[in-house]
Amino acid sequence: MVAALESLLDGEGAVTALVAMGEKAVAPLSRFLLDGRPGVVFQPKMWAVQALAALGARHVLMEYLDSTPPDDPQLRYAEEAVRNTALREFARWPDPVTQAFLLEMSRRVMLPGLVEALGRLRLAEAIPFLDRALEDDVCRPPAETALAFLGPPARAALILSAANRLPRFEPETPSSLRRRQAAIRILSEIGIEPEDWPALEPLLRDEDPEIAVRICSLAVKTNIVEAQDQGIPRLIELSGVTPWYLNEDVVQCLLAWRGRAWPAMEREVEQRLRAPKVYQVQDQTLRLLRRVMRLARDAQ
Repeated sequence: MVAALESLLDGEGAVTALVAMGEKAVAPLSRFLLDGRPGVVFQPKMWAVQALAALGARHVLMEYLDSTPPDDPQLRYAEEAVRNTALREFARWPDPVTQAFLLEMSRRVMLPGLVEALGRLRLAEAIPFLDRALEDDVCRPPAETALAFLGPPARAALILSAANRLPRFEPETPSSLRRRQAAIRILSEIGIEPEDWPALEPLLRDEDPEIAVRICSLAVKTNIVEAQDQGIPRLIELSGVTPWYLNEDVVQCLLAWRGRAWPAMEREVEQRLRAPKVYQVQDQTLRLLRRVMRLARDAQ
């Protein structure tokens, strides 16, 4: 049955049969996982991991994860798929042994399976690692989910991360920008408290349109009245350059602040209506502001 794991046709079915055999299947499965020759096809070892997890052989998975992966890029890619599967299985054992093992691994390696396992266990101690994972394109989606699961305990770290651009005195790296954008998306989901606003207020002037617009949305959601003075002109300024997926956020923010935003929007629209018709048709700011004003009239 262990040999059947090598078959892409029969391997998945062999997992069920091996689990049904009970404890006596652990030793041969362990040899297959730990001593087997690395290959570019990851499914056989992945199925062995699933069978060992179902049999409760956590110690075997820990030994496997502590081993050194191969240097060859193709073999390493296949081994990472197996390792991710093994790490996800640790959510079966939410005890101090698992927690200590996963936290120790997080100091050495960054893998999406590890991020997912830490998220399912909701470990507050993992917040710094999850924040760091937001800079990794592969680990970012599960890290966002994990931090959202953690909720308010992650808020302080996310606020610090959103405000911390790297390097500080040079052009920001793409990974740092994506981390900050992700941090604000998570904050929008879990919410902030009014006392958190002073730390986030400088982001209204951030050069990245997504960060500035989402901070305005966060201020509207939290009813931060003092954000209007800087937020309204910033939204009008950005309304012509924001990507399409942020246009609705701009509209909803200006609509929420319409009482104070109306004079500024009216002046901007009047100025842009002086341009030739051919330019008005292509003017995203004009279209967006006129839409906001129409919606405001309808609401009134």
